Amino acid sequence: MAPKASSGEEFDKIMSYCKHALISEATSQPNLLVLIIDILLGFDRRERVSLSDKVDENVRRREVRYDRERRVRIKWSEDTESLEEVFDRRTIMTVLKMLNTGILKELHGALKSGKESKIYHGVDPKGNEVAVKIFLTTSNIFRHGRLKYIRGDPRFKDLPHDTQSLVDQWASKEFKNLELADHAGISVPKPIHVEKNVLILGFIGKNGIPAPVLREVRLQAAADWYKKIIELIKQLYDKAKLVHGDLSEYNIMIPNGYPVIIDFGQAVSTEHPEARAFLERDIENINHYFESLNVRTQSPVRVIGAR
Repeated sequence: MAPKASSGEEFDKIMSYCKHALISEATSQPNLLVLIIDILLGFDRRERVSLSDKVDENVRRREVRYDRERRVRIKWSEDTESLEEVFDRRTIMTVLKMLNTGILKELHGALKSGKESKIYHGVDPKGNEVAVKIFLTTSNIFRHGRLKYIRGDPRFKDLPHDTQSLVDQWASKEFKNLELADHAGISVPKPIHVEKNVLILGFIGKNGIPAPVLREVRLQAAADWYKKIIELIKQLYDKAKLVHGDLSEYNIMIPNGYPVIIDFGQAVSTEHPEARAFLERDIENINHYFESLNVRTQSPVRVIGAR
């Protein structure tokens, strides 16, 4: 007789099947992720539920599932590989916890995909739009390209050895950076909640449509926009004690006639040994873009001054 498959092996088989089903049936069955979540919950509870509790447990699970199906709305347009990258077992559990504890009410479709994260549109319990940023726990970019932004930052002295913990720390780092910037009055997405590799932010846009980034906007009075952004860089340094570290025309959003800086995972404290070099690079990136619009720019040395 063949040995009985472990719950981990069963889980992998069911996940593989359900992921395929999500892709092939996305248009007709948008709530199939609920089935996956129920299956995962079943595996997690299997060892803890006694025979005498099974009837009550089944009733409770049906009630939970009904409530979840009512609240959760998922729109999928990802291919199988992307789905595996984002919604691994751990991430599903994290999102589910946010749904069940009232941090998140609905999760909708993907807004933006990158090498290190994917951003989804969501709704909080009060009906406000939010952005759900999920960092990819399978991405090697954190270990090969992001360590320099953590090493040397006095706020993060203990560097994790495994990628999963490193990604969690990166999500926490972005949340803390956004808190500092927000408290200093800098225009950034409002940080709402972070747990493991999932970050909830205020949504910059309207009706599920994100505001355009600087690169996508035809600017009127480009020189004035240049001054606004340079002033934001100075305020970020002077008031929040942060340097963005990767600022460009692609991570500045323009929602209501004023720039909003996004993507703060790599932002470092002004005490970081490379803070000045990162600051100069940010200014050079912005200068390069505005020079292409025939705007007269200031050198990094002049902008930084005695900082």
